[in-house]
Amino acid sequence: MSHSKPSTSAKPLIVRVAVLSPLRRTFDYLVTEEFAAAPPQCGCRVSIPFGKREVIGLVIEQTHKSDFALDKLKPVLAIIDAQPLLPESLFKLFIWAANYYHHPIGDALFNTLPVLLRVGRSLPPPRVTKLWKVTEVGIERGHEMLREGRMHKQRALLDELLRRPLTLQGQILKFYTRGTLKRVEEKGIAELVAIGPQAVDLDNLLLEQPLKLNPSQQQAMDAIDCHGFNTWLIDGVTGSGKTEIYLQAIEKIIRYGRQALVMIPEISLTPQTEKRFRDRFNVQVAMLHSGLTDQERLESWTQAATGDAAIILGTRSAVFTPLKHPGIIIIDEEHDQSYKQQDGFRYSARDLAVIRAKQENIPIVLGSATPSLESLHNCDKKRYQHLILNTRAGDAKPPHWSMIDLKTEQVESGVAASTLNAIREAIANQQQVLVFLNRRGFAPAVLCHYCGFCAECPNCDARLTVHRRHQRLLCHHCNYKRGLLHWCPSCRGNRMVAAGDGTERSEAWLQECFPNTPVLRVDRDTTRKKNAMQTMYDTVDSGAPCILVGTQMLAKGHHFANITLVAVLDADSGLFSPDFRSHERLGQLLTQVAGRCGRGKMAGRVILQSHQPDHPLLEVLTQQPYSEYSKLLRKQRKKSELPPFKQLVLIRADAAHAQNAEAFLQSARQCAEAIFPSGEKINYLGPLPALMERRNSRHRYVLQISGGRRSDLNFLIGQLVLDLEKLPMARHVRWGVDVDPQEM
Repeated sequence: MSHSKPSTSAKPLIVRVAVLSPLRRTFDYLVTEEFAAAPPQCGCRVSIPFGKREVIGLVIEQTHKSDFALDKLKPVLAIIDAQPLLPESLFKLFIWAANYYHHPIGDALFNTLPVLLRVGRSLPPPRVTKLWKVTEVGIERGHEMLREGRMHKQRALLDELLRRPLTLQGQILKFYTRGTLKRVEEKGIAELVAIGPQAVDLDNLLLEQPLKLNPSQQQAMDAIDCHGFNTWLIDGVTGSGKTEIYLQAIEKIIRYGRQALVMIPEISLTPQTEKRFRDRFNVQVAMLHSGLTDQERLESWTQAATGDAAIILGTRSAVFTPLKHPGIIIIDEEHDQSYKQQDGFRYSARDLAVIRAKQENIPIVLGSATPSLESLHNCDKKRYQHLILNTRAGDAKPPHWSMIDLKTEQVESGVAASTLNAIREAIANQQQVLVFLNRRGFAPAVLCHYCGFCAECPNCDARLTVHRRHQRLLCHHCNYKRGLLHWCPSCRGNRMVAAGDGTERSEAWLQECFPNTPVLRVDRDTTRKKNAMQTMYDTVDSGAPCILVGTQMLAKGHHFANITLVAVLDADSGLFSPDFRSHERLGQLLTQVAGRCGRGKMAGRVILQSHQPDHPLLEVLTQQPYSEYSKLLRKQRKKSELPPFKQLVLIRADAAHAQNAEAFLQSARQCAEAIFPSGEKINYLGPLPALMERRNSRHRYVLQISGGRRSDLNFLIGQLVLDLEKLPMARHVRWGVDVDPQEM
């Protein structure tokens, strides 16, 4: 390839470029005369030679100096963007995040961009949106034309279109068929129109009127200042109306001509949450989550960046979405560990959202019924403003808790006899029930009745889970699969027993007990199909008696107005875990799942099945508000010198051979102690095997580093990663830094 000559100016322009690579550095490239008139700006993508390849890079800095001779620098081959992809404040956030989490800057930058932008795709042109509207004929004579016959679906569609002057086809197809659309179009009642980006119609901003706030909601709403940076934590019991506060705050922001970024922890929440926003606001809502195609994600990202979308609703990575007119950030279920990326670039979207709000000088609202101990600690330190909602919205009352001692009960498929009677009573009263068990599959293990052999994953330190519906054994950690065992590989016995209970087994048993009642299983296995969650919502919203059986997917933020009974089949799962965060997660999970009942006019009841009904933590959780439970945990953490009272960093390493991972971290500890000796300020623990030492045929070890001051840890890790890259052993392991780890 022939290259253009460097610029002949006295000081040739050099750009520092980040590329998708595990190296913690940028690379210098020369800007040739070809691009001297319009050189690439910071935040623009460029095409560059990298080794023997041509790759896409992102310009980080312009300079006239380099540590390398000019004749050694390769030239920029092409400039992809005339203007920066990201606003300056967001670009600074990327750089800050890569430095704070000590992750290779190129890998951090590129993995938070839409896939199509990473490979050099140009931004799409202004989107032409196709929407359905009622024609003049439909307005004047629509109801008359649809008065007779079995056209109730068409009448309902007409009412929907009259209520929403312009409605996206994708939104309509969630509730109506293409056939219904075609029939109203053929009758001239509705038509499909194409429009470009539209300014927000403030006179018709609301499609439905806001709910009246109760005194505690109004007090919280009045406290939130929509101008300038501040962080508010809405600490509200389940069903206290936090979402209504979000909606009314967003209305203010939109009327100021700004945008709202709303983040939720999981994709399973998006259908219900999206519906709440679309039902309230007559504005463009952009969705950003992993369930979208690459093209859909790029279009949503562009709508946010150009200001076409007034509301951006997304999961973890949405924190990096550019906003043309940033106005507010809202983090719902802020306690949820899904906001922490658990591999690669291990950032916390919740924490970065606070940093972003400060950089952009906009308010941020965190909300949860079970706030994280870190957020409560920040309230104690006056970094966050603490807004408390102690009562449920409307006429809803807190649920009543009761314990069932599994040691004294007959149990079938995880369901105790007393629990089954309570479910039978609720169904007889035409009510709905939620049965919670945080184990998917039919059974967590398969055993030989004769010799005790247990089927284990060949790649992980884990048992294989029985999935009877698909007739297979599955590892939930590496996705290893094999057929069901009918003969023991050890003793050749022919009696293999599915031991323990999973959602599939409990679902089958309850369907057998209640043959005339829908039993819906909600876990990762049943929600993979498109619109599966929406189908579940529709069934529950109908109000007819039904039983939901599911995992923690059901515990997060869902509003089920007709559920009156929640049965937790295994309340002991987090009591004896070696992870110091397990008690916090147990309390959050049980409180959240309990909050799914009694949200309507009927009172709710929560049954906890436990082998430890007298455990002090369960007693506090069931007899006192969550605030008392969290105070107890904070006292324990402070005494044990654990986060949030101490800062924590893990150096993680995995290798095909355990000795390589352990030896690398042993060298890492020696390097670290040479930089910052162990003492009052910094402490080291390890290297130790991870809680699951072998996963996906890789042996995993961790080195734990703790300190009282974040600045000390940042200094240490910043120096340490440069030393670790130079270690010969680094070529034989995969390693990374986990700042503020959420999993051990």
